[in-house]
Amino acid sequence: MRDKTVSEYKQVIKECKALFEKKTKDYGTAWRILRLPSITDQIFIKAQRIRSIQEKKSQKVGDDVASEFVGIINYCIMALIQMKLTDDRMEIDYEELEPLYDQAANDTMELLMNKNHDYGEAWREMRVSSITDIILMKLLRVKQIEDNEGATLVSEGIDANYQDMINYSVFSLIKLNFLENAK
Repeated sequence: MRDKTVSEYKQVIKECKALFEKKTKDYGTAWRILRLPSITDQIFIKAQRIRSIQEKKSQKVGDDVASEFVGIINYCIMALIQMKLTDDRMEIDYEELEPLYDQAANDTMELLMNKNHDYGEAWREMRVSSITDIILMKLLRVKQIEDNEGATLVSEGIDANYQDMINYSVFSLIKLNFLENAK
């Protein structure tokens, strides 16, 4: 099962990265203006929309749930990149961003593999609606840590929560058959 998960994970990230590249070429790196709490709020909006669609069982705007999970992944990766960049340049070429994107995705996949070892792929038995709730809970945690100026007593930091949200979003996309629908 591990090899299947790694393969599925890499394929989902490949699709997300392709969209990130296209949007970077369309918009540049306008997202660099965002402070981390603003990125967190953008992720919150996407997760809240997913939950709203799940509860109402309908939607009035064209973007589907899968595209919102892709957005969560890419915004979380933007946040991880933003945390690593020490300068305040607004525009960064995609060629410079690509290795940073790959590093964030690879580090997050490594975390997934470690957790998957311990939890035994329990996510495969979860409902997508429960995963959405967990993402929202992680967002509330991140907001609290941000409000506390990054200070925690015993909890993992903001970066670990962004990584968890990426992994839960990947799980959701796998469960929603995103890879079959992306072809």
